[in-house]
Amino acid sequence: MRNHFELFQLSQRFTLDTLALEQAYHEVQNQTHPDRFVNATSTEKRVAMQWTTRANEAYQILKSPFKRAAYLCELNGVALEDGSNTAMPTAFLMQQMAWRETLDDARTEKNLTALEQLDDELRTARKDELQRIGMLLDVEDFQQAGQYVRQLMFLEKFGEEIGNAFTVLES
Repeated sequence: MRNHFELFQLSQRFTLDTLALEQAYHEVQNQTHPDRFVNATSTEKRVAMQWTTRANEAYQILKSPFKRAAYLCELNGVALEDGSNTAMPTAFLMQQMAWRETLDDARTEKNLTALEQLDDELRTARKDELQRIGMLLDVEDFQQAGQYVRQLMFLEKFGEEIGNAFTVLES
């Protein structure tokens, strides 16, 4: 079974030509579209549907920089979610604690401005982290990139918490 990059005939790198990804995705979709299999056997229809589903999943992973980074790490033997490597740098953990405190205060005080500032800080941190990860992946330092992807996982989850806080405050 081919990996997602091979499915779309793309180089297995973090830096990705998104236009080439779009074109390759549409090409695969056109080849497996149900309209092309109207007169096919049920087996052929099922296989076409499986390819369509696989192409959709692969596309969603590769178009997201975060998911693409995690996928590249895992393709290269770095287990991200196995729970055996949960150590995080002290500075990262301290930043997490400070942000959580800010989030709690913003919720308690119903302070939308503080929440917006926290969201901006987090967006910048995620952007910086992705940039660092991308550079490491493109030079094939998958172990180091994996550490930063784990940190990015925390940032992504925290971003969801901020999104939930916006929903509560704005309603």
